[in-house]
Amino acid sequence: MQKKVLVMSVLFIMISALQLKAQYAVTDTTHKKWFVGSTLFLLGNLATTNSPEFFQLNIGYRITGKDVITIEPKTWKYAWPNGIHPFLNSAYGKKEEEFPGYVREFGVSLAYQRFFTENWYAELNVMPTWQTFKDRQDKKIDNGFQIFNTYRVGYHVKLFKDRFFIQPSLAITHRAYHTTLPNGFKQLDDKWSKFVFGEPGLHVGFNF
Repeated sequence: MQKKVLVMSVLFIMISALQLKAQYAVTDTTHKKWFVGSTLFLLGNLATTNSPEFFQLNIGYRITGKDVITIEPKTWKYAWPNGIHPFLNSAYGKKEEEFPGYVREFGVSLAYQRFFTENWYAELNVMPTWQTFKDRQDKKIDNGFQIFNTYRVGYHVKLFKDRFFIQPSLAITHRAYHTTLPNGFKQLDDKWSKFVFGEPGLHVGFNF
């Protein structure tokens, strides 16, 4: 139920935002070039079971009114394959799909956004991550590495005289490369696609 409420909230914000003016004119040199932010999915850390212990910080720079780059250090843990859609696939959270432990990841994304209208943008996000595999007793099993890409379409909404913004979005995630998973993890992971379609996003930020 919590997952459905979260998805519906993102969709509602995207629909509501269609009435709002957003991005910056190409020739506008007065807008704030820097911003910091994160994602409202940090609220997932409040889950009483299987908390992802998730952290993300976005540090961004507007090269022009239509070109934006962002660096995003992140960390989280998960106990189900990344190929299962966390909101739309009922297999996510089922005991038979659970890893014999969990994966802790640390990554730093480099993202590029290109605005193709005043407020709609496309984004390419490339993130190398370092993985630690642990068993259910929290004992380390192995290390790993992957490259995790996100292909995103979103909508930028200015708030409070452009001090803040929100960016509801939908994405395709892609595990472009990863090292071999440990025994027990690999068999479950191999059952699922390297792509997940329609993953919602909801970034928030502060301009300065």
